[in-house]
Amino acid sequence: MNTHNLKSKLAEWLKLSVETEWLEFKEAKTSFDLDALGRYFSALSNEANLKGKEAGWLIFGVSDKLPRQIVGTEYKKDAPSREALKKMVADQTGNHLTFKEIHEVHHSDGRVLIFEIPAALRGVPTAWKGHYYGRDGESIGALNLVELEQIRRQSLREDWSARVCEAATLEHLDQKAISFAREQFKQKHSDLAKEIDGWDDKTFLNKAKICLDGRITNTALLLLGIPESAALLSPALARITWVLKDAAGVEKDYVHLGAPFIFAVNDLFSRIRNLTVRHLPSGTLFPHEVMQYDPWVIRETLHNCIAHQDYTLSGRINVVEDPETLLFTNVGSFIPGTVEKMIESDAPPEIYRNPFLAQAMVNLNMIDTIGSGIKKMFMVQRQRNFPMPDYELGVPDKVVVRLTGRILDENYTRLLMSRTEIDLMDVIALDKVQKKRLLNDEEFKRLKAKELIEGRRPNLFVSANIADATEEKVEYIKNRAFDKAHYREMLLSYLEKFKEASRPECDRLLMNKLSDALNEAQKKRFITNLLQEMKKDGLIEPHGITRWAKWRMSKNGFK
Repeated sequence: MNTHNLKSKLAEWLKLSVETEWLEFKEAKTSFDLDALGRYFSALSNEANLKGKEAGWLIFGVSDKLPRQIVGTEYKKDAPSREALKKMVADQTGNHLTFKEIHEVHHSDGRVLIFEIPAALRGVPTAWKGHYYGRDGESIGALNLVELEQIRRQSLREDWSARVCEAATLEHLDQKAISFAREQFKQKHSDLAKEIDGWDDKTFLNKAKICLDGRITNTALLLLGIPESAALLSPALARITWVLKDAAGVEKDYVHLGAPFIFAVNDLFSRIRNLTVRHLPSGTLFPHEVMQYDPWVIRETLHNCIAHQDYTLSGRINVVEDPETLLFTNVGSFIPGTVEKMIESDAPPEIYRNPFLAQAMVNLNMIDTIGSGIKKMFMVQRQRNFPMPDYELGVPDKVVVRLTGRILDENYTRLLMSRTEIDLMDVIALDKVQKKRLLNDEEFKRLKAKELIEGRRPNLFVSANIADATEEKVEYIKNRAFDKAHYREMLLSYLEKFKEASRPECDRLLMNKLSDALNEAQKKRFITNLLQEMKKDGLIEPHGITRWAKWRMSKNGFK
């Protein structure tokens, strides 16, 4: 937009009786907080998207009260500082958006700085430092959930994976990959095996729903494309990166894998050091030796990354391996919301990010029936007596899945995973307990009601009936609090022998005897309450100045 048009636009905006959701005026005569600027960037970008505008506008050097007057601004007067500002904003937005342009308008009443903010990408709300902002009248606040989902669903209306790449032909597909895909399709549709052999490549690709009417789709290029064809998907990336780290987190090896993904998965799988580990060598419920990871679970997790990646965000799929875990990440929000919701509903989600790609992967025997894989992953881990997969969904526009390749507590896990009457949702909640992770209120109440856990939040532990079955009696007794009568007797016995005890001496006597389920502050509070109760009951009494008083046994305290 040239200077003349900007001045005309500015004149129109100054006449508005109210600010719109996609337009904001600020005086900012000399400076402006970067974090506040970022929040405005997020809000105006999201509101521009929702209002069908190409851009939102933030204007410095204008009074934000009616009637609006140009007051001028000294903010970012030199071009290098404005370019640096663009980078600082890009570094903190979830999808690395920044200003389309920062325009200077020299008006007779003063210098005006006009920030042109791009509308949020289709399906990708704009975040600032991991938070999504919007406008409520003239106020900045969190983008409400309805509007957040309204933006996210935009990309779902247009399936990126079904989009035809007009520049691509059959020559952009790998013949070995097509042949392998045929064999996989036959396994999935064994009743059509003879008929499939008679199809030419175009017919097969159409029947397998990889191409559309002979035209090459993004799905075809991802799954079957020659490596060079990945350029046709730009700005999307067809890349899977595997990184091997040692126990200290130092990178030892890595590889970048590209199209065709139908081969990349096997290549990556062959690099994972799926070691044989020993556990419960004297037990009978578990095999003497077992692989760290179930091959099906690895493949399903990686295939889910491919099927549900948001390719419009130009990210790559990462697999990070260390001696005890596998970490998988893909970009794009977790559409179902929570893993628990997926497992409890036991049904395919209503919305998919890449439905065309997902269906093609089902047809090529890469994934099972759409929507059933996550629950099956948890069930397989349960059957193997290994920890549950961890879905870490707190980072915006990213899904992180961690597989643990070792038993965390053999005795605890023995019962947890072998008692078939325990509901899978309870197993998942109990798995959080063994990992020392917080339970939500509903999980806590449910496990408490079933007497599967004891202790006080956040210090929960396996309950008595489980402890007995898993031979954790010693650990249970250590965690279980004795009756108060026990601690009263200990204190009275001490006073009978040594005549008196200061508060620090009371602490030394009792602290390491109290339940390990209590933290230090809770233990001290317990002792305080115990002393006051014993005083109230006439068993002990303080002597001396309150702060330095020593406790002595009263007449009622003697046996």
